Amino acid sequence: MAELVLDLAETVAGVGVKTAYGDPVDIDGVKVVPVALGYYGFGAGSGGATDNVQGSGGGGGGLSVPLGAYVGEQGRVRFEPNVIGLVLVATPFIFVVGHALKTIIRALKR
Repeated sequence: MAELVLDLAETVAGVGVKTAYGDPVDIDGVKVVPVALGYYGFGAGSGGATDNVQGSGGGGGGLSVPLGAYVGEQGRVRFEPNVIGLVLVATPFIFVVGHALKTIIRALKR
């Protein structure tokens, strides 16, 4: 089991920037670099609860949300957002900020 976890960690260790920024693509003379939010998680376990049960376990997963692309043409670079991806990423942040503001406003009213 330990070897599996080490193999997974070694595989994912080189991903880093390649997860966030894709390889540049040339489309009709325009260079495009895709941008995404990505993360991975892994887990493992062993040991049994009783003498009759042999324990083990493991799991993993990942997520990648396309945020947009950097587009370069005529010596200029601009970011073209993927609106749906940005909304997916921004929604939890907006919820937390709204909840914090509500708590602060209630505390100030007292």
